[in-house]
Amino acid sequence: STSTSNPSPKVSISNSTQRRKEFVSLLKNCKDANQILPIHAKIIRTGHDQDPFILFELLRLSSTLSSVNYASTIFQLVHNPNVFLYTALIDGFVSAGSYSDGISLYFQMINRFIVPDKYVITSVLKACGSRFALREGKEVHCQASKLGLSSNRSITMKLMEFYGKCGEFDDARKVFDKMTERDVVASTIVINCFLDHGLVEQAIEVFDRVRVKDTVCWTAMIDGLVRNGEMNMALEMFREMQKENMRPNEVTIVCVLSACSQLGALELGRWVHSYIGKHHRIELNHFVGGALISMYSRCGDIDEAERIFAMMKERNVITYNLMISGLAMHGKSIQAIEIFRGMIKQGLLPTSVTFVAILNACSHGGLVNLGLEMFHSMSRDYGIPPQIEHYGCIVDLLGRVGHLKEAYNFIQNMEIAPDHVMLGSLLSACKIHGNFELGEQVARILMNHGVVDSGTYVLLANVYASSGKWKEAAQIRAKMKEGGIQKEPGCSSIEVNNEIHEFLLGDLRHPQKEKIYNKLEELNQVLKEAGHIPATDAVLHDIEDWEKEQALAIHSERLAICYGLISTKPCTTIRVVKNLRVCDDCHSMIKHIAKITGRKIVVRDRKRFHHFENGNCSCGDYW
Repeated sequence: STSTSNPSPKVSISNSTQRRKEFVSLLKNCKDANQILPIHAKIIRTGHDQDPFILFELLRLSSTLSSVNYASTIFQLVHNPNVFLYTALIDGFVSAGSYSDGISLYFQMINRFIVPDKYVITSVLKACGSRFALREGKEVHCQASKLGLSSNRSITMKLMEFYGKCGEFDDARKVFDKMTERDVVASTIVINCFLDHGLVEQAIEVFDRVRVKDTVCWTAMIDGLVRNGEMNMALEMFREMQKENMRPNEVTIVCVLSACSQLGALELGRWVHSYIGKHHRIELNHFVGGALISMYSRCGDIDEAERIFAMMKERNVITYNLMISGLAMHGKSIQAIEIFRGMIKQGLLPTSVTFVAILNACSHGGLVNLGLEMFHSMSRDYGIPPQIEHYGCIVDLLGRVGHLKEAYNFIQNMEIAPDHVMLGSLLSACKIHGNFELGEQVARILMNHGVVDSGTYVLLANVYASSGKWKEAAQIRAKMKEGGIQKEPGCSSIEVNNEIHEFLLGDLRHPQKEKIYNKLEELNQVLKEAGHIPATDAVLHDIEDWEKEQALAIHSERLAICYGLISTKPCTTIRVVKNLRVCDDCHSMIKHIAKITGRKIVVRDRKRFHHFENGNCSCGDYW
């Protein structure tokens, strides 16, 4: 009887192993969620639904291709899940951003006395860091120490990252200091932790101590500086990287282009573009191509941005959004609409961001009917509910063409409450079109709004000053002082010979200040002779006109333009970036300067570009 009963289980085990291999192979070949369901059904029918090897693959694949909810349902039906199955689902939760679920499942595993391994600890530490779950993460750290796993390299890395994300830098440092091999990878994690919390000096300190830096380390430092608004430092770091003969990757390139975009550093941006051309391993993909379009658009060379867009073999909705937005900023409304229509023809669905860009284009072009049609098509044709930015674009559009009452009624009938930006846009339109009665109405709403920034306060004071209501203007300034709200100082920058030069109001720090002010005086004289009358109503103080003229004459953009005139070759374009709106008098003066000097002057202010040429501006004197 022994000889007849033994072969049967052997055959069964052999069949089971064969079936397992077949199912695992089928699952590994799945490309989308629809392929998983029939295989899963067959697994259940053949009684393999408790096989840990098949379950592991099924959980891993369901989390990736299908949904983590489906994987969770499968897991709940497992009789005795092991550490590998727990790891598969916890990984799935973490990948899906369901960090709390991943942490809860880990502690469920611990409560069932299943011993964790290095893989599941690494996964749950990532969840704790992303969820800022300090208490739970510390418990995991204790468990890893008890199991003798805390010195494992992957766990050590995740511990540093976890403590760093939670802002526990002393603990992160302790883990780092205990490492036997404090290499560039570990240092990069610490650098990222500091930069994520805005601690730039501490990050630089760690960075400087790294003896052998790789591309990832340099890129992390440059990216962190850009994220923390330290654009000049980021570009300086990139120059240092070049001196060290360290080749950047596409992430580095995109970070540097972002810094160039924000500073208006066109010359350096062009150099980076030429670098991409020379090094063929960096492709003109969506990522790099989009960064180039953004850089050229924001640095004032919209023609080059259009050329890059045309060159790109593949374009996604983000690429289109960047191009539409760039054209809108430069006042090229018709071209922006053509690009939008081309995108729709390609079968790409517009996003909420697309509509902000296209509505901005309609606003800058004064295209009321088209703008309103686009606005209504958002929800009607694409199921995109309008947000505050979209409503704001319509208010700006109606205000631009002088439909002030219509804009006011539009705000009153909105489904969401207006913000101070939208109300400020209408107030600005009231000032431009001289409707001070409605302007005062909007001003009262703004004052009761609660959340008002320094720019809005300045605009309010400006409206009162423009109508000669100095008492009210003074009250606004007093309210700013009481609230500790300081007016953001005007700052303009210009790039000359790959170097960014910054100017503040009445700046005397520049080494060539004498030549700059001599040029300014010379221009003032020529403009006076040409009949230019300073728009003294732009000055918010009740002082004599000659004092107002002096205050206007030293605005930062004028100093930047004068430096451009004395330091660049004749006939070259002067490009200036300003952090605030260009005032009325400077706008008028720059038109005259462009005509007298025969130069094209491009100024990027807070909202848009102004192309000054032959005494005209691309904004049509509305901005």
